[in-house]
Amino acid sequence: MHEFHLNGISLGVPMGLATPEILGKLADGTYEADEARSADRCVRPGFRVLELGAGIGYVTALCARQAGPQNVLSVEANPALLPVITDNLDRNGLSGVTVIHGAVTGAVAEGAMGDFAISAGYTGSSLDGKGEAVKVPLVSIHDLIRAHKPHVVLMDVEGAEAEMFNRPWKCPLRYCVMELHPRKYHARTIKKIVDFMSAMDLTYDPVTSRGKILGFRKVWGAAEDPDPLTDAGTPAVED
Repeated sequence: MHEFHLNGISLGVPMGLATPEILGKLADGTYEADEARSADRCVRPGFRVLELGAGIGYVTALCARQAGPQNVLSVEANPALLPVITDNLDRNGLSGVTVIHGAVTGAVAEGAMGDFAISAGYTGSSLDGKGEAVKVPLVSIHDLIRAHKPHVVLMDVEGAEAEMFNRPWKCPLRYCVMELHPRKYHARTIKKIVDFMSAMDLTYDPVTSRGKILGFRKVWGAAEDPDPLTDAGTPAVED
């Protein structure tokens, strides 16, 4: 077992799971640095967080530490990562996160399964990628939104985000941060995502955005809660 410590989070990575490149990033602290920074900026105590693509559970643990484990719902498609996520949450005293096995997509029939390609080193695995394919449950983003009613959505799903913005999300969303994959879809898909967020009264957030990480935040009105990143107050959690 490889052992690492990032931002106060203890992580264990089983031998043979990660590539030397991934292990190097874990060792020098650059592993998922932009994602961790975004989570730190937008997750607050009591916020309900929906994380799509949990990996080894690093960002999951950061969210659970800030929001409370009971407020975090994480979804991971790679079956080999599920015990790793659970172990990493347990070793940080953050058990209580709900972890679901599945590949998140748009509207899908109940009980549907899909081929999920496992890439070397686990990062980059996707529904349309190359590598050994395993059958995994397909999970509708709309079902997750309806069940969890998140204040924050974080996603790194290797291109599957293109299918998630076809109908409104009914939830008290305050922040949405995603990694874009422009090599997998046309620029019009990115425009559709931006337009979708704008229709939900969210705007581009330069604080949580960097490179391919695109962040949105709720537009605060004069009579609404202040933005916790620019004002002194912290917004009250909506039910």
